[in-house]
Amino acid sequence: MSKTVFDRLQEESVNSPVCLGLDTRYEYLPEVIKNEEGLTDGEKILQFNKEIIDNTKDLVACYKVQVACYEALGLDGLKAYADTVKYARDNGKIVIGDVKRGDIFATAEEYAKGHFTGDFEVDIITLNPYMGEDAIKPYFPYLKDEDKGLFILLHTSNPSSEDFEEVELKDSNKKLYEVVADKIDQLGKDFIGETGFSSIGSVVGLTYPEEFKKLVEKYPNMFFLVPGYGAQGGTAEDLAEVLKLSNCAVVNNSRGIITAHKGKTEGEDYIDYIKEATRNMKEDINNCLKS
Repeated sequence: MSKTVFDRLQEESVNSPVCLGLDTRYEYLPEVIKNEEGLTDGEKILQFNKEIIDNTKDLVACYKVQVACYEALGLDGLKAYADTVKYARDNGKIVIGDVKRGDIFATAEEYAKGHFTGDFEVDIITLNPYMGEDAIKPYFPYLKDEDKGLFILLHTSNPSSEDFEEVELKDSNKKLYEVVADKIDQLGKDFIGETGFSSIGSVVGLTYPEEFKKLVEKYPNMFFLVPGYGAQGGTAEDLAEVLKLSNCAVVNNSRGIITAHKGKTEGEDYIDYIKEATRNMKEDINNCLKS
C-alpha cells in the first residue's frame, strides 16, 4: 500500500480543511492590477493568482481551479490556467482541476491525458458520473501509475440538484445519489492508500449536512470535496459535525475569499483582505472542531 494524492490531501486537511478556489474572473481583480500596462487580461489574472498563492499557501490544504473561468478568455485565459496550476504545484500544493468532464471511452482518455499530463497537469480532477462507469474507468491508469485522483459529483450544493440526485428509484428504494455513492465506493476499492482513503472521492455540498454526515458514516474510504460554505448557506458548525467523525474532507471557498477586498480597497493592500478571509475561514472551522 503506497501513499496516494488523497493521503497527502488528508494530511494537509488536518492542519487546514480549506480548499481555496481560484475561480478567477477579470472583474474580481483590484484596479491596481487592472490598470497595469503591457499585460494581457490573462497575465493580470495570473499575477493576481500568484499573489494569492504566495500569501495563502500555508493556510490552505489545496487549491481548486475552475477551468471555465479561463476558457472564457480564449488562449490567453488557458495560458493563465496552465501557469496558475503549475505555479501552485511548484509551491508544493495539491491542485484540483475543476473540469467536470463526463464523456466516455476514447474521448475520456483524451481528457485524462489533457488534464493529468502536459500543460494543464493537475493532481485531481472533477468528473460527472452520469454516463456511468465508462465515463470513469479511462482515468484509472493515471490513478494507479501517476498518483492522480478523482472527485466525482455525488450530492451537489446547487438548489436544483434535487431534480435528479434526489429522485427515488423504485427497484432499489434508494435515491439516485445513493446509488451513485455505492458505485463510487465500489470503484474506489482498488485505489485505497495508507490513510484508508481511496483515490476516488466525491463532491458533496455542505448545504445538505445531514445527508453528508450519513455518507461519511457509510463510506469510510471516501474523501470529499465540499462546496457550499458561506454564501450558499453551509456553516463551519455543519462541517465540524462531519470532521469530528473523520478527517475526510476539504471545504471549498472561491468567491468568498478572492473577492474579499471588493468594497474595501482597490490598491496594493488587496492581498491583506484575501489573506485575512482565508485565515478567518480556517480559524472558523478549527474553532468549531475544538468546541
